[in-house]
Amino acid sequence: MTATWQIVVHGLVQGVGYRAACVDEARRIGLRGWVRNRRDGTVEAIAQGEADQLLALCEWMREGPPDAQVLSCDVDKAWVADSPIKGFEQRASI
Repeated sequence: MTATWQIVVHGLVQGVGYRAACVDEARRIGLRGWVRNRRDGTVEAIAQGEADQLLALCEWMREGPPDAQVLSCDVDKAWVADSPIKGFEQRASI
């Protein structure tokens, strides 16, 4: 069953290649969605796929790329997508 999760990562996650690495990992797993930096210093991802795929991305996001220092990872499993998402992309910061 397809689900959509919002994942917000806290720590040193901007300026370390986190978003690009997240796109690569999400595509490797076969997820759809996007990732972006937020003004508060966090990274936000919206990911759509099967539960096992989403769990795999969450595990990766808790570590991130080598230069990241992840402090915590918040997951909202009740996030509702307005429409089906195609592909996985890096979006502009907000």
